[in-house]
Amino acid sequence: MKNRQINILGWILFIVSAIGFLISSIGNFWAMFGSVFFFVACIVFLIPYFKTNNEE
Repeated sequence: MKNRQINILGWILFIVSAIGFLISSIGNFWAMFGSVFFFVACIVFLIPYFKTNNEE
C-alpha cells in the first residue's frame, strides 16, 4: 500500500470511531459536544486529500 492509501485508511478509521463516540454519547450533552468536534476535526483533516493541487 502507498503512504497516501494508508493515511486515508487511518482517517476513515478515525471517522468510524468518531461516529461510534457520537452514537454512544446520545443523551449526554458534554460527551456529544466533544464527539461532534472530534468528528468535524477528522473531516477537516481529510480535506487536503480530496482537494485538487492547483496551488503548486
